[in-house]
Amino acid sequence: MPDITVHHLQIGQGERIPWLLEELGIPYEIKLYQRAPVLAPPELQALHPMGASPVIEDATFDKEHPLLLAESGAITEYLIHKHGNGRLALSPSHPNFADYLYWFHFSNSNLQTVLFRRALVRSMSSGVEDPRYKSADARAVRALKHFENRLANNTWLAGDEFTAADVMTVWCMTTMRKFEPIDLTDYPGIQKWLKRCTDRPAYRAAMQKGDPDLVIEDSISVKGPELFGAFGSALKGGSK
Repeated sequence: MPDITVHHLQIGQGERIPWLLEELGIPYEIKLYQRAPVLAPPELQALHPMGASPVIEDATFDKEHPLLLAESGAITEYLIHKHGNGRLALSPSHPNFADYLYWFHFSNSNLQTVLFRRALVRSMSSGVEDPRYKSADARAVRALKHFENRLANNTWLAGDEFTAADVMTVWCMTTMRKFEPIDLTDYPGIQKWLKRCTDRPAYRAAMQKGDPDLVIEDSISVKGPELFGAFGSALKGGSK
């Protein structure tokens, strides 16, 4: 059995981890959990003090007391540097090191945050003309335009090389759109980048193992996939 186990909450940001492991060629076991009905089920929440997902167990160095680690960004850095010989990261000596750092953290610290904030505000506002929604929407659109501008002139987020920055960010424009709709009509750079990322064999293999019921072509379409059922009523309405 592989020494790394990925505890994966389906339809979630944890899809980054199987994809990363497939790209790095690192064997792993994956345990799947379904949302109940929206958040992680009790057995997954019990694994970590924060009730977080994804979670990995790494018994490589101590089979009696495997390492337990949560937070997708932390897991990604751990796997790259502990098991991947630094692959898919750029070193400080690389000319694009700062770009790599920025875009690696952009998804969790900015893009994902403003999109979920917009979803939350929509659920409690009176409509798209509500000042609260308009403010949240403006921040989301600003982040999307910044993202688009980067990809208009670069093949990958860190420049010419595919890196973990791309792995960290793709879910925001695919599966996350089941929670917060995003129309990609005005973002051709993002559309082309999504196609490059999701055509990678490692991505396809990871999604088949972790979320075989998700249709990738729907996830990367301009209008996006259908909303996750439990969120549908709260997130009805227009988006940009």
